[in-house]
Amino acid sequence: MLGVTDYGAFVVAFLIFLLIPGPGNLVLITSTSKGGVRAGLAATVGIVLGDQVLSWLAVAGVAAVLSTSPTAFAAVQWVGAAYLAWLGVKMLLAKLGAAPILNIKPYHYLRQAFLITLLNPKAIVFYMAFFPLFIDPVRQQGLLTFGLLAFTIAALAFMYGLIAVLLTHFFAERMRRNPKAGFLLEKLAGLCLLGFGVRLVLSR
Repeated sequence: MLGVTDYGAFVVAFLIFLLIPGPGNLVLITSTSKGGVRAGLAATVGIVLGDQVLSWLAVAGVAAVLSTSPTAFAAVQWVGAAYLAWLGVKMLLAKLGAAPILNIKPYHYLRQAFLITLLNPKAIVFYMAFFPLFIDPVRQQGLLTFGLLAFTIAALAFMYGLIAVLLTHFFAERMRRNPKAGFLLEKLAGLCLLGFGVRLVLSR
C-alpha cells in the first residue's frame, strides 16, 4: 500500500504509542478539566500539529542532525524540560479556588499543547526509528508513502484525543462537585509535568 509494508501493524503500533503515559496525555486531561470540551479539542489539535511537524522533521533527517550534534540535542532538551517544569511549578503553587492555571481561550490551550509536543526531541528520534520499520525500500513512493504515514498519525491522534477529551469531561463534571479532590488532582498533574521535565534532563 503505497510502499508501506504492513499498514495494519503500523496503526496498532502507533495506537500503543499513544496509550503510553506522557506529557501529551497529561495536557489533554488538564486542558479538558480546566476549560471543558472546547479546550480539550484545542489541545488535541495542538498535539496533532506538533506531531506533524516532528514527523516531517524526522523525514527531513533532523533526527540525524540532532543525534550527531550533542549540543543541538541538549539545547532542545533543556528548552523542553524548562517549559514542562514551568507549567508544573505553576500548577503546584496554585491555591484552592484560584483561577485556572491554563489560559481560558481555546487558542492558548492549542499553543500550549503544540509547544509541549514540539519541545520533545525524543519524539523526532522516535519517528526517525519508527518509520523505516514499515517502509518497503523498493516499493516506497517518496512523499506519497510518508504522506500516508503522516496522515494516519494525524487521524489516529485526533480520534484518540477526542475520546480522551470526552472521557475526561465526563469525569471532570463529577469532580467539580468535590473541589478538594480536583485540587489534589491538579497538584498531581503539576508534579507529573515537573517530573517529565526532570526526567527529560536526566535521561541525556
